[in-house]
Amino acid sequence: MSELTITAEIRKQTGKGGNAMRARGVVPGIYYGHGLPNIAVAIPELALRPLYATAATHIVNLKLDDGTSRSCILKAIDFDPVTDRPVHFDLLGLNENEEVEIMMPVVLTGGVPSGVKEGGILQHILHRIKVSCLPKFIPESVSIDVANLGINKSIHVGELTIPNVKILEDTRSTVVAVIPPTVEKAPEVATTEAVAAPAEPEVIAKGKKPEEEGADKPAEKEKK
Repeated sequence: MSELTITAEIRKQTGKGGNAMRARGVVPGIYYGHGLPNIAVAIPELALRPLYATAATHIVNLKLDDGTSRSCILKAIDFDPVTDRPVHFDLLGLNENEEVEIMMPVVLTGGVPSGVKEGGILQHILHRIKVSCLPKFIPESVSIDVANLGINKSIHVGELTIPNVKILEDTRSTVVAVIPPTVEKAPEVATTEAVAAPAEPEVIAKGKKPEEEGADKPAEKEKK
């Protein structure tokens, strides 16, 4: 696993000063010491970027401006919902003799799966998995070769093996799968058409209707 060295300043004030720090390109954060007091720190945004703008996990050699150093990992980071810039981070101190629980990124290797070449759709379901191990065994990522993954095939957590690392996820959980393509059904066409009964022809009666008889006769004069 690779190690990054980052210099941080110890914050003398906490709370409302965070916005002023961000305005000058510095991100506030907390170092959670392993059996030691927590330390409020600040790191330049550009120096912090390699920790979150990657799919790999790094051990951080944190050098503080008081001359001391701490071994840690990035535990969490918060981003502004509008600018997408980091606004706060948490660093977790490491003890070389005690296991640590972390979320490891899952990286798919092997290029385009065979099932996708046949028309299937790749579904990457778990992008991170929870693991536990000693700091010296922390891998940069969990790699899964999907080159031979066919249609209707999947890889579950229980099929993963990482040396010296304990996986803490449900073994039945699906990590990645190739599903068949979605095919829209054509509208069904009736094989037989209902034959409409022919309308009865209108019968035109000869002559006049009873109520019309006498309509043309002049009215009889009333006898006196």
